[in-house]
Amino acid sequence: MDKKNNNKFIISIILFIAVLIFSIFILYQENNNELVDNQSDNGIILFYGEGCPHCVIVENYIKENNIQNKISFIQKEVYNNQENAKDLQNKAKLCGLSPDSIGVPLLWDGKNCLIGDQDIINFFEQKINQ
Repeated sequence: MDKKNNNKFIISIILFIAVLIFSIFILYQENNNELVDNQSDNGIILFYGEGCPHCVIVENYIKENNIQNKISFIQKEVYNNQENAKDLQNKAKLCGLSPDSIGVPLLWDGKNCLIGDQDIINFFEQKINQ
């Protein structure tokens, strides 16, 4: 009888530890996701689409002028990534844009939206010259 109670106690401890480890893992994932969201909310994000001709113009400008090494920003592809597409819609709403009227390339500067290749290139040129 004493051995049976001892086994129940050990099983209870093992289950408790497993639940505790799982809970810590879930909390870590949520905090990590929040950190990534906060970083993208505060930084510059360039939304683009694979095969978009205006996006290619911006990408060529970025490469030719080594913009990635001069300005910190994130690039998010929206045609093939639903999470990025949702983020684009959320940023567009913050700018007062209708989801029906948004397209790429779109740049979120942390406060405002810039749409179109020339406006985005102008933004990068101004940032470099500051």
